[in-house]
Amino acid sequence: MSSLLNQSANTCENKLTSKHPHDILQCIGNTTLMPLRNIVPRNGARILLKLENENPTGSMKDRMALAMIEAPETDGRLQPGGAVVEYTGGSTGVSLALVCAVKRHPLHIVSSDAFAREKLDHMRILGATLEIIPSESGRMTEKLTRDMIAAAGVVAAKTGAYWTDQMKNTDQLAAYTKLADEIWAQTESKIDAFVQSVGTAASLRGTSERLRQHNSKMKIIAVEPAESAVLSGGAPGAHKIDGIGAGFVVPLWHDKVADQIEQVTTEDAISMAFRLAKEEGLFAGASTGANVTAAFRVAEHLGPGATVVTIMCDTGMKYLHSYAARLGWAEIALL
Repeated sequence: MSSLLNQSANTCENKLTSKHPHDILQCIGNTTLMPLRNIVPRNGARILLKLENENPTGSMKDRMALAMIEAPETDGRLQPGGAVVEYTGGSTGVSLALVCAVKRHPLHIVSSDAFAREKLDHMRILGATLEIIPSESGRMTEKLTRDMIAAAGVVAAKTGAYWTDQMKNTDQLAAYTKLADEIWAQTESKIDAFVQSVGTAASLRGTSERLRQHNSKMKIIAVEPAESAVLSGGAPGAHKIDGIGAGFVVPLWHDKVADQIEQVTTEDAISMAFRLAKEEGLFAGASTGANVTAAFRVAEHLGPGATVVTIMCDTGMKYLHSYAARLGWAEIALL
């Protein structure tokens, strides 16, 4: 444990003392891996959390956004100054807006009022043009996902913009290979299970494939909303966990990606996010709450001596208004 704590401190120090980056995009990645101290099962495995909130926009999606732009720039699919279009629940859009701002690509985002207002505002501030698709009572559904995808396709066809199309884009997998290598090095090869929620499935697929190259016995656990457990064979439904649970089996998913699937309710995910803030000082979104809830279950099953790694997907600062409304803090929710 002490070596991991020293490593975490060194990671933070290296970010502060490294040579001046050429631009903000060079600050993506090399995030801290930190053990949970209080949210741990009795006689269970230790749980390590990869702090992806340390990325420039506060989200792990910075990794994939950079990969989805640099690959087509390299092979000519995206020309200098060429326009980009994407559908997104928020974090991918913010990350793409950052990358496109730095690289000078006009960006058109299709999103929805179902997602955190902070994310939509952040995209606009970074220069993106937004098209907002109305939701059913602010909930994520299969229909909403498909409507957003269709709208992005219309924009791409009309304007000739490069469509990153995150649900089908395999360029992003390379970004998660790097994430897996970071985890492997930071744990000093001592990792028994990896837990991650499924949105496009790219992060779980890319990370797990690389981790299994390091250790073929690695246990991989997928996480999905219990209200829309389609990967487990259930019916699509509505939920409020931003960034995961599209409502259908996404193209990048296949049955061999994970060894098991954990279902987590929206209520449990948000409750765990609040626990992380109060008990660990880690302010995260609901997808992180879902990850830690599932990781806790896995840690209970594996028992002492094992190590479970999961992801802090983003910062809770992206959800201030929705959290405030949930807690009844009207003066913040109405700002």
